Amino acid sequence: MPEERRSRLSPEARRTQLMIVGVNFLADHPLDELSMDELARRAGVSRALLFHYFDSKQGMHRAVVTTARDSLLQATAPRADLAPRERIDDTLRRFASFVRDHRGTFLSLVRGPASGDPTVRALVDESREFNAEQLREAFSELGIPDSRAVRMALRGWVSFAEEVFVSVAADDLDDDGELVAFLVHTLDGAVAAACESSF
Repeated sequence: MPEERRSRLSPEARRTQLMIVGVNFLADHPLDELSMDELARRAGVSRALLFHYFDSKQGMHRAVVTTARDSLLQATAPRADLAPRERIDDTLRRFASFVRDHRGTFLSLVRGPASGDPTVRALVDESREFNAEQLREAFSELGIPDSRAVRMALRGWVSFAEEVFVSVAADDLDDDGELVAFLVHTLDGAVAAACESSF
């Protein structure tokens, strides 16, 4: 029976299944506990099959964390068709929705057991840099000049926003409007302070 189930999935579908299982594991466990044997057991496949997709445990770890990180980035990618202010609000609303719908994935990346792993930290740092750069581009369109202080403020604010989302991740929010308004207010404050700095 397992052999029949495996034959029905294309390589792309099988890899997607393995990544989903791996990402779900991160919600409650450290990354270093995700062995090839554990992933194979949870996915209902042979250990040998995993080596068709990953050349090592380290390669499998990086693929799982990258999938988790990319799912967040894709869900919150800024919409180029929106004006800068609307783009920021829209992105924050979708970020809140992602945290609510995928709480385990989000917490595993920024606060959970997996977040202490160097591989996880490096990939999460890449996403923070990406998000800060998207904000810098939006503020540039609003006439805010680029500076070291602005970049530092945006990078710090991204981490701050993550902490806010961690704090409300367990809340059942019917309307994200108040949360988004709070985050936008703090974002504007950080940028305003940066513009007054001599950095």
